[in-house]
Parts: sequence; C-alpha cells; structure tokens
Amino acid sequence: MTERRTCPPAPGPLEAYAARFDDLFLNLAQRRGFREYLTGLLAPRDRNKTLTCLAGAEPVLGAGLPSVQRLQYFLSEARWDGEQVNARRLELLPADPACAPHEAGVIVIDDSGDRKDGTATAHVGRQWLGRLGKTDNGVVTVTTVWTDGRIYYPLHAQPYTPAHHFARGRADPDFRTKPQIAAALAAHGKEAGFTCRAVVADCAYSVSDDWYLALREAHLPYVVHLKPHRGTWARADQPHTPIDAAHSLAWQDAEHPGDWTPAERHFRDGHTETWWAADATLGGWHPHGPCRLVVATTDPATLPEKATWYLATNLPHPDAPHAATSLHPPADLAEIVRLYGLRPWIEQSYKQIKDELGWADFQVRSDRAIRHHQTLVNCAFSFCWDQWFAPPGPLDTTAPDPCPDDRPERGTSRTPPAPTALLDRGVTRGPLLAHPGYHPATLVAGLD
Repeated sequence: MTERRTCPPAPGPLEAYAARFDDLFLNLAQRRGFREYLTGLLAPRDRNKTLTCLAGAEPVLGAGLPSVQRLQYFLSEARWDGEQVNARRLELLPADPACAPHEAGVIVIDDSGDRKDGTATAHVGRQWLGRLGKTDNGVVTVTTVWTDGRIYYPLHAQPYTPAHHFARGRADPDFRTKPQIAAALAAHGKEAGFTCRAVVADCAYSVSDDWYLALREAHLPYVVHLKPHRGTWARADQPHTPIDAAHSLAWQDAEHPGDWTPAERHFRDGHTETWWAADATLGGWHPHGPCRLVVATTDPATLPEKATWYLATNLPHPDAPHAATSLHPPADLAEIVRLYGLRPWIEQSYKQIKDELGWADFQVRSDRAIRHHQTLVNCAFSFCWDQWFAPPGPLDTTAPDPCPDDRPERGTSRTPPAPTALLDRGVTRGPLLAHPGYHPATLVAGLD
C-alpha cells in the first residue's frame, strides 16, 4: 500500500479538527477540499458564501478558476459519504464532557425552507417557507438539534422532497412527509447515543398521526405544541378545542390559583419569569391518561396568544396509575414547561448556520451536492463548539500590551503612510481578489 501524501494543513486550530476526518476521504484532493471548504465557511462573511466566495474568487467572473472548480468537484462529484462524515462529527461531540448529551436535554425537531429559483434543483418546489412566512419556490430541510439550554448543536438533516418529484405523487412508496422524516431523524439521534428527556416540536407536527406512531415505536417521549383551535370529538357539553379546555380551568388570581400551578422559567441571561401551568381535559387527553394536555401561560385569565402553550405529551403524570410501569419517567408541570421552553434554541442555531455559515447559499442542483454542503456546514458549526471549550493556549509574553495604562483616554491618532502603489502585491498571488485562504490563520484564530 502506498503512503498517503501529506495534505496542506488547515489554518490554526482547524487542522487538528479536520485531521480527525482524514480516514473518511479517499485521496489528497478530498482531504484538501474538506479543509478549504471549512476554511471558507468559517471566514468572515462579506457576501453570500457561494463557491466563488469560499475560494476567494470574484463573483461570476471567477467561477472558472481552478480553485473554484476544485471546490465544485469536491462538493458535487467527489465520492465521499456525507453520512459517514456526519456520523464522525457526532462521535466527536460526546468526547468532550462539556458537549456530552444527558437525559435532561431534548431533541428539537423543526423544518426550515430557503427560497430557490427554477425547477431543476433537487427537492425544489412551491411550498411553505417558514423563514419567509409565505408559500414560495424553495427547498425545505427537516433538522434535529440537541440542546439543554446551555449548548445546542445539529444532529441530522434531510431535505424534504415534494410529492410532484415522484411518479405516483403522495401515493408513491418512496414519498415521505415531513413528520415521517422528522420522526426517523429523532430515532437516528437516539441510536447515535444522544439521549434526551423528550422530543420537542411545534404545532406543525401535532396534526400527523404518523409522527406520533413513529415516536411510540421508537420508545421516544414527546412534548408537542397543539393548535389552540384544533377541534376534536367530545360531548356537546364538553370542550372541543385546547383553548376551550383552558378556559374551563378554574382561576381567580395568583393567591387563589384554582387549577393552575406556578412554574418558574429560568433564561440564559439570568432573569426569571413566573408562568402558570395546568393539566386540562379534552377528548382522549386527561391528566392520568397515556397522553396529557398541558396548558402553560403567563396569564390564565386572558390566555395571551403569544404567551400561551397548549402541549400534548406522553410523559406520565406523577400520580397516574401507569407512572410506575411507564417506559418514561413521570414529569410534573414545571418539567413539561421547562422542556418545551428549550424549543427556541433550534431557532438560535439557525441564526449561526444560516446568517454566518452559509447554509442556504449553495448554488448546486444535485441531491448529493446539497447534502454534502449541509454536512460541511454542520461540521463548521461543531468546530466552533470544539474551540469554545478548548483550553486556552499559552500566553505570548513578548506581545505588546494592547491597553496600556498610560495611554490617552481616546488613544493616539495615527496617520497611515502614503501608499506607494495602487495594489499591494504581497497579499494576492495575481491580479485577483484577495484570497482568504492565503492568510487565514488570523481569521480562524478569531474563533478562539
């Protein structure tokens, strides 16, 4: 067997992280492409992180440059397995005790859409795009995130393929709805060792019987938001919607709460809020049943629309007859409120993944290229946590003090020297845009 050729190292601490994936790539070109792609994703954003941006080339005119074409081939044509790379990423996360999953965390399920033009791109179709808040042409990806309110990181992602891509539409045996995909991804997260207290999702998944069934088959507990006006069968004199069930609960004031129990919510910035929670009865949902309806709100008297949750969960009530034999430990009202309160962390992850790392900036059409891009973005995200918890390196005692005590209050004004040429020939290797990959150490070091 021939010895592997040495790969040009990635800048700064990125090389140690990238080297852990080297055995998953077949040749030098793939190992180099992996490093160059992550370097471009982690570099500061000044425009959409398309392939020309990642390679430091001029938009449009620079698309034919060798550096851009090399990344294009790595993303679209190279035969490397994105699922294996993602599995390795998930293996590395628990290795750091600070990132290790535990039973107090949750797996959050959501889907996010990004607008894409045309009809030739894989998975594209006219569908609801949550980021835009309207129906438009785009690609929707179902994602899962593990979080405990302290850290959060993506687990799996799978693009949703609209029914018109299949020969028999929704009746095609290969067609999968978003709830079906989401339940499968949650089960994959459990199989990968990411234990959780519950799977959490918003009201988009509460209407799918397939979603509930798949979670039960995987022995996963869930806490899902219900639409407040979603009707169900009940007797004429009983509530028919979750909001009706909430209005039927007794409440007078904070000193006489009736059916309501206070639940303290703790936020990342240190402040707390007092919410009120209660078990309600609606159709087949009742406090001691296999599935509970929990209402949580800031004001039981008015049930404000944006500060009231209607939650369905299969976590048993502590006093339920089946609590001792249930597969899942019982949960009181405060625990239910805490679990669903972790759901917004998937929105926080979208901010970094989309606004900083270029999740939606791909300009490729094939299914393989899209999945490769999403896997690489998740690797870049996990590298940031790897550096966040890395022990600080040795201090450079020879470096000048950036904040000396004897300097003027506003600092001294410095006049830059007059330029001696129109271009600095020491920065670029030719008459092109400055390439962030030529001097990236300072850029990536800023992540420390």
